[in-house]
Amino acid sequence: MTREEAKNTIEKLREEISYYNEQYYQNDTSVVSDIEFDHLLEKLNQLENSYPEFKTSDSPTQRVGGTITKSFETVYHRYPMLSLGNTYSEQELVDFDKRVRKALPDQPVEYICELKFDGVALSLTYENGILARGVTRGDGERGDDITANIRTIRTIPLKIKEVGLPGIFEVRGEAFLPLSSFTRINKVREENGEALLANPRNAASGTLKMQDSSVVAKRQLDCYVYSFLADEEVVSTHAEAISLLEKAGFNVSPTFRKCKDIQEVIKYIEDWEFKRLELPLETDGIVIKVNSYSQQKALGFTAKSPRWAIAYKYKAKSAATTLHSIEYNVGRTGAVTPVANLEPVKLAGTVVKRASIHNANFIAEMDLRLGDTVFVEKGGEIIPKITGVDFSKRTPEAEEVVYPDHCPACNTPLIRQEGEAAHYCPNDFGCPPQIKARFEHFIQRKAMNIDGLGERTIELMLDKKLVHTVADLYKLTYDEIYALEGFKDLSTQNLLAGIENSRKAPFENVLFAIGIRYVGRTVAEKLARHFKNIDEIAKADKEALVAVPEIGERIADSVIGYFRDPDHQQLINELKAAGLQFELAEEEKDVQISDTLSGKSFVVSGVFENFGREEIKEVIVAHGGKLVSSISAKLDYLIAGDKMGPAKKEKAESLNIPILSEEEFIKMAGLVR
Repeated sequence: MTREEAKNTIEKLREEISYYNEQYYQNDTSVVSDIEFDHLLEKLNQLENSYPEFKTSDSPTQRVGGTITKSFETVYHRYPMLSLGNTYSEQELVDFDKRVRKALPDQPVEYICELKFDGVALSLTYENGILARGVTRGDGERGDDITANIRTIRTIPLKIKEVGLPGIFEVRGEAFLPLSSFTRINKVREENGEALLANPRNAASGTLKMQDSSVVAKRQLDCYVYSFLADEEVVSTHAEAISLLEKAGFNVSPTFRKCKDIQEVIKYIEDWEFKRLELPLETDGIVIKVNSYSQQKALGFTAKSPRWAIAYKYKAKSAATTLHSIEYNVGRTGAVTPVANLEPVKLAGTVVKRASIHNANFIAEMDLRLGDTVFVEKGGEIIPKITGVDFSKRTPEAEEVVYPDHCPACNTPLIRQEGEAAHYCPNDFGCPPQIKARFEHFIQRKAMNIDGLGERTIELMLDKKLVHTVADLYKLTYDEIYALEGFKDLSTQNLLAGIENSRKAPFENVLFAIGIRYVGRTVAEKLARHFKNIDEIAKADKEALVAVPEIGERIADSVIGYFRDPDHQQLINELKAAGLQFELAEEEKDVQISDTLSGKSFVVSGVFENFGREEIKEVIVAHGGKLVSSISAKLDYLIAGDKMGPAKKEKAESLNIPILSEEEFIKMAGLVR
């Protein structure tokens, strides 16, 4: 392919992918399948890596991230991001309306009402139709430049449609983690034995401050925009601005309403008090703004907030009830999770009997005691949680909580690893709830995907002692299954077929299914593609493991510990004998483009202009090079990007290791044509 052909193909792919993105995120229409879309995106990514001179900031490949940022630059806002005054009272809304009308005598005043989303405020600057900068609110005067992370949010346009917007303008919006994504992430973290995220807002805030934008992309943040600012007067009302942003391709919440007076505003608040609980994200109130821009200008600002807007906050749905007892549940990884059993109490339309307590640290910090009157709220309006104790109602009979030191299921002494809040039962192969949960993890769709096998059947098999480890599933006979309660000939045949089909599951599925702590689906894919087979992973040392993108020391230690365990070694051998796939399929293995870098080892450090950190590592491997994680006398080259740590540079210089700039590496790899 010539440079000109590559350029034309890249432009065509960008246009095609951007169209599919718009249809999916703005019009809820899937024009192509996920597989077709991913194939097009991967093709574009490969071309841009081969021809980095054609890579641009508005390319759809920027959505997947890859940029590593050691620190975020502080940026002053072109227009200050002021906070809003809050009220919980309808009377204060009436008083706000009186102040507005007094300042605008004899003028009709319209209001725009919008739901107040509980997320992270962002400022997005566009120059000549391209997203130039994304900045956090910070202190209102200045915030952090998190543009690389902002680009991963698929509902934020990288390039806008031509609808008459000025050359430079700013859009304000609220980034948030949808409740479905929050639940999905916590489910994966629980399966991997990781601490759960506290709530969607904190999770969104923490995500946007991550240094690796590829990790941000996987969180699947969303964003609603709600404000337009420019030096030029393009529209005269807030409602017109919102309509213009919609036409330009921005994601605007459909919940806004224009109200002719304050009574309609109050009606809007009443309409949404409970209806908002059905939305796919957290909300905590309503924002009320004067619609006319000229009236906003006339009303002006106080030192901290605009006089033309106010936020009505719904009172938190909280209830007081009695803490009767605490039960301790054991998960697949052995993590022991305490759950409160409460006196049933009605909260936000449902009866709450149980609530989250998190861990032993939480119990100690709250000074929880059995018999206490506790306050319960619905975190994210969904998950009940204890938020406090009414100490004024504590009685002498309140019983101090003693966290168990032995597993509540198998009585094995619990362990607590340094730096972690959770307690663990180490009895992997003898603790009943761990064994059951391990089976449930193994058969799930993202793992072995065994049709016809569910939770109830697993319980029956364990009760009958037909299975002890997941390897025993592949030894089951027709007669053993047929004898189980509820099974007939057809269901038996279906289950046997499901087990047989699972032998074809790809290596990354099997690696995820065996349940190594901290190895979720994404990490399993990374390990599988890097090492190609289970034996290479099993013998890898810590240095080799952390050289894999997204694999840190904690994951590396967990992988090493897993394969050192004789019981796990036996399990792998039995699964191999059962015919499971423990090697990457030939068509999935990375295609080596050339051997230009063959025999050379590299350490990558810093931030790069033409590559994300993961991309440059993929280029090294694709051209025959070897990645290592630390600098030693055996290293051939250190590739130095912007903001590289001085310690690595000093060590490389002391060992006389050549230090390559990004441009020098591009030439060495033969990427310049």
